Formats: sequence, C-alpha cells, structure tokens
Amino acid sequence: MGAGANVVRLDRANEELRDRFLRWQCRIRQIAMRTGGGRPTGGMTPLAHVAGEPVARIVTVLSKRPEHSVSMELRHLARRTHDPAERRENALRLFAERHFQAATEFSDTLTASFAPDSSVASGLVEARECRLDFEQFGQGFRLNCEVRRLSEHNPLREATFWHNLLFNPRLPADCIILGFEPDWGRSEADPAQP
Repeated sequence: MGAGANVVRLDRANEELRDRFLRWQCRIRQIAMRTGGGRPTGGMTPLAHVAGEPVARIVTVLSKRPEHSVSMELRHLARRTHDPAERRENALRLFAERHFQAATEFSDTLTASFAPDSSVASGLVEARECRLDFEQFGQGFRLNCEVRRLSEHNPLREATFWHNLLFNPRLPADCIILGFEPDWGRSEADPAQP
C-alpha cells in the first residue's frame, strides 16, 4: 500500500460540516475553561445511542492531531505536582489561553475514558458504531461514529489519558479509552446552517 492509502477524502459539504463542528467544539471548550472552571458542558457530553437507543451520556475529549500534540506538556503538568488543585489550575491556564485557538490543529476523532470494568465501554466497542448527540447554545450535532478501543501507544489515547488525569487524579492507568470517528456523510448539524 502506498503512503496515501489511509487518507480519507471528504467532499466539500462533509469538510464544511467537520470544520464547523471542530470550530464549535473549540469555542465551547475554551469558554468552559475560561468561565466554567473546565467543567464539561452539554456540548462536550453527548448522549451516545446504539441502534437508535440511548446508552449513556459520555464526556468527550477533543485532542490535537499528532503533528500538533501537546501530550508531552500535559504529562509534564501532571507529573510536576501531586497537588490536584495545582494540576487543575495549571491545566486551566493552558487550555484557556491558547490551546483551542486553531480548530484546524484538532483531530475529528473524539475520545472518552471509562473505568476498566465499564459495561458502557464494552457495549460501545461490541456495537462498533454509535450516534453521538451534542447540544449547546442552540446548536446541535448528530454524529454517526465508528467506535474502537484505542491501543496503549495510540497518540489520541495518550493525549486523552494525560488530559483527563489533570482533572481527575484518581484516573486508573488501565482505564479504557475509546475513539469515536465520525462518518461526516452520515452526520448532521441542527440548525444545518450557522
């Protein structure tokens, strides 16, 4: 296989939907970091559906693509102190100031962490696909996604683990981290136009 074998080409409408979703995600996450103490909001906690049935509300992480990764910086912040309040304060400063400035630096694969024995995670992996319903500020997105468990060395898993550890010092090292890769041709925004 050639170097471009894993490249997925989107048509213009799908690209616009993806770009709009990423800009919206960056905006709501930056607001949450600046004014909400980093607490997850409705736009970050979609309701997951499997076969049309609601399963659970999950907390998603939006990570930068590997070439823009800040995983090393997140790991440094987590290891620099054992004080959870100081970790949180340092994370909020990083995320509020510059982290969400360029939506083009982010992967469209969302991630979420689960307890090692999570039946929700097991069910999502077994189903292999789900729909994530996001809503905030009068804007909604319905993303049909492929679900997969991320391997230990996956850059998105690493970014998610260190991100979540900054906000949850009790996060187990063996937590399950799932990736949700949207099928933009089968996803939609409501309202459809900004």
